[in-house]
Amino acid sequence: MWTRIKRNKGMWLLIPMLLWIGMLFVLPHVKLFMLSFMDRRSGAFTLHNYATFFNKSLYTKVFIRTVIFSIITTSLTLAISFPTAFIITKVLGQKFKALVLMAIVLPYWISELIQAFTWMVLFRETGVINYFLQALGITDHGIEFLYHNSTIAVGLIYTSLLFMIIPIMNSLDTLDDSLIEASYDLGGNFWSTMREIIIPHAGPGIMVGSIMVFMLNLGNYVTVTLLGGKNSLWFTEAIYNQFIVRFNQNQGAAFGVILLTFSVLFVWIVLKITKQDLTEAM
Repeated sequence: MWTRIKRNKGMWLLIPMLLWIGMLFVLPHVKLFMLSFMDRRSGAFTLHNYATFFNKSLYTKVFIRTVIFSIITTSLTLAISFPTAFIITKVLGQKFKALVLMAIVLPYWISELIQAFTWMVLFRETGVINYFLQALGITDHGIEFLYHNSTIAVGLIYTSLLFMIIPIMNSLDTLDDSLIEASYDLGGNFWSTMREIIIPHAGPGIMVGSIMVFMLNLGNYVTVTLLGGKNSLWFTEAIYNQFIVRFNQNQGAAFGVILLTFSVLFVWIVLKITKQDLTEAM
């Protein structure tokens, strides 16, 4: 009897969280889904909003570009984050570990908008980088580093590094150092130990971090727009233009549903290919 009462109390405590998720996540997505199948003028059921995406090559090309670029930036973020997480967890002492981790976390106390403006100050034609290049005599005129793919990549990698490093660190923290020592004692080298022990153990963290970073990059708007300008050609800009510029909420909702559906399917396919269990990884 007492156990049942305690269980019921626990269920009541879940109600605020469920209401929060329902109002801020479930209901908006249901409304978005309904809008995507409604005609802009009559409100009748239609598939025209989705047909527009597939019939106009511009939208499909922008979508494909966004996906490919997001995969590339996620891969680059992983290439930077894994060695960083390994050094922090397995190489540095406790004192230096805390200092380095603090140096990584502190910049994320600033909003993404301010971070993007900071990169603009660095990269613009009259910015800090150009000032030093001219002071050193490397160039005699300002170089516009903004509005290029490489600039967008730098901004996306920077804004998502923490979301890749922390999950990998959490996985590597549970790796017993004696396993690494045993690998060396049995004749293994650095690369074989990394391939056979460290990377497989960090697999769940790598998967969670990659999913988070890919989702963040795929749905990014602020960093891409500010650093890429009109040359960014990001799919979230197409969604923004439909909602805000053209006041076509139905078309924008269809684009949003397409982006969301692809994200979920892409993550599901990757999990199946890599044979990772998302629940276990989380």
